[in-house]
Amino acid sequence: MYITCSVDETSSQDLEATYHPKTDLLKALAILGAAAIGTMAINQSWVAANQDVAMALLFGIGYAGIIFEEYLAFNKSGVGLLMAVSLWVVRSIGAPSTEVAVLELTHASAEVSEIVFFLLGAMTIVEIVDAHEGFKLVTNSIITRKPRTLLWVVGLVTFLLSSILDNLTSTIVMVSLLRKLVPPSEYRKLLGAVVVIAANAGGAWTPIGDVTTTMLWIHGQISTLPTMKALIVPSVVSLAVPLALLSLTSEVNGTVQDSPNVLSSKQMAPRGLLVFSVGIGALVFVPVFKALTGLPPFMGMLLGLGVLWILTDAIHYGESDRQKLKVPQALSRIDTQGALFFLGILLSVSSLEAAGILRKLANYLDAHIPNIELIASAIGVVSAIIDNVPLVAATMGMYDLTSFPQDSEFWQLVAYCASTGGSMLIIGSAAGVTFMGMEKVDFFWYLRKVSGVAFVGYAAGIAAYLAIHNLHLSFPTP
Repeated sequence: MYITCSVDETSSQDLEATYHPKTDLLKALAILGAAAIGTMAINQSWVAANQDVAMALLFGIGYAGIIFEEYLAFNKSGVGLLMAVSLWVVRSIGAPSTEVAVLELTHASAEVSEIVFFLLGAMTIVEIVDAHEGFKLVTNSIITRKPRTLLWVVGLVTFLLSSILDNLTSTIVMVSLLRKLVPPSEYRKLLGAVVVIAANAGGAWTPIGDVTTTMLWIHGQISTLPTMKALIVPSVVSLAVPLALLSLTSEVNGTVQDSPNVLSSKQMAPRGLLVFSVGIGALVFVPVFKALTGLPPFMGMLLGLGVLWILTDAIHYGESDRQKLKVPQALSRIDTQGALFFLGILLSVSSLEAAGILRKLANYLDAHIPNIELIASAIGVVSAIIDNVPLVAATMGMYDLTSFPQDSEFWQLVAYCASTGGSMLIIGSAAGVTFMGMEKVDFFWYLRKVSGVAFVGYAAGIAAYLAIHNLHLSFPTP
């Protein structure tokens, strides 16, 4: 009886300590808003006649729930999944028939699943290498611990890595490295933000560095060498400017960065060098696999995971004390919550694409912004809010190669803007969403600390491209 009273008193005290009227009011308003939208969704005749409005309201409420996650105490993965399902329910009501909506969902699920499988495969490979302390080879080679120098080194390494791999894999690898290099702090968050900016910038100037540039490359809007020559300087500028600005911040100048004890206290696991070599080789082999077979990149990632799975089973056979070094244990440690959040976001955006809302947005830009440079720049800004893949897909549908030929200024600007524009918000790119999930970074922290410098870098890159392009036009053609 005494214990029960004690627990009740403690619970009452905890309740009083954690009771926040303003937070509860925000939660209540969010739930009431969602209930109101759900009530309208039940009215099928209204939804059928006002599908775009209903979906826009649902997306807005879900988007607000993700942004205000810290204040509402709603997990963003759950909000994302609820938003995705709700949007597709509305789409099924507003579609010409249920069969049409099912076909659209099947197509969208196939595309989204490719990205999610790719993400899970890459995260598992990185986790296996990390379990073997394979990244000590890289972290030990980064001998500087000066905050400002480390900021530039991390940005440069991520930029180069993202140009070879894709920005998603590069972010996973580099954030994992940062966990070994820097203890949890504001400074590490800032380095993670640099990884996001550098990964998006590095993926902009090569056809295999970002999914949007790959789309444009496969469909013939851009080719390899002209795009690399045209976008390398703007991409470098879009990274160098934010790095220079972030170097002046108090988080960088006021930090005394010492080598964490975790690096020296842990030794590389047996045959860790072999696992590191095979793991990194598997990541690098993904674009080669795609070029050789024509199959989607996630198949190459699953191939690498399968090879590494068999390898770790073989080299640790009979070693019961090293079960944590095998794939099943690695699967239990990867961020599945982040993958589900990614799934919800992509499915939500795909519903807007299926309903034609993104196409209408692209048409609106075309009608009200006659300048192609401004249209491409606007696409980059909008890609910071919603996924850049359907935006670029809608742009490719609006303008064919007869309107703008291959390697024209418009397509090169679209490739640059769609890749780097997502850095302006943490949920604007796959790299940002991955960083948000892995490091549990708040949306508003990124907005306060990083969005401004990312925008300046984005604009500086556009200015650099236009300056170089106009300079080339000024020379006579031999």
